[in-house]
Amino acid sequence: MIRIGVIGGIGSGKSFVAKLFNYPIFNADNEVKHLYKNSKECFKKLNKKLPKYVKKFPVRKRDLISAIHEDKNNLYKISSIVQPLVRKKMYSFIKKNKKRRIIILDIPLLIENKLNNKKDVLIFVKSKRNKVLSRLKKRGAYNKKLLKYLRENQIMLSKKRKLANYIVDNNFSKNIMKKNINLLKNKILNERSSS
Repeated sequence: MIRIGVIGGIGSGKSFVAKLFNYPIFNADNEVKHLYKNSKECFKKLNKKLPKYVKKFPVRKRDLISAIHEDKNNLYKISSIVQPLVRKKMYSFIKKNKKRRIIILDIPLLIENKLNNKKDVLIFVKSKRNKVLSRLKKRGAYNKKLLKYLRENQIMLSKKRKLANYIVDNNFSKNIMKKNINLLKNKILNERSSS
């Protein structure tokens, strides 16, 4: 099995690129949303650490944003609860798909949380600043202060770029991106089968 980790900055289009591979994807952001909505365990732990903000189930994202706004350290408290639960989900996803030729790991903090291993193929997604901003605004996730905290939590982009096996330029139309990712996918499969 080839594990492909898609890395890059916030709003660079990692999930879009991940989908173009057409293989099973573990999307950490979706897992987190699912935990907030469905996991009583997650709620109880957050409520214990942040009782002032997390008062009722399901966990509301805006309550967590308020907590981070008030104190940056609350981001670490939230992460310390959410990350182990996401990690557990990731391991069961890998196990479930162990017969697949390729799986895609779309995890914003893949490297920071040491979720990658030496054999992973790392793909860095780069995107122009104006495209990143327009994506974030569309998402309704545009909040300068929060973005600053999240960016601080990601390894500097230049470091990530150096760690990558491949760099994907996500500044083209969907059709061109599809072709580019198909070429890259075949290249990875060829390299792995010949090594």
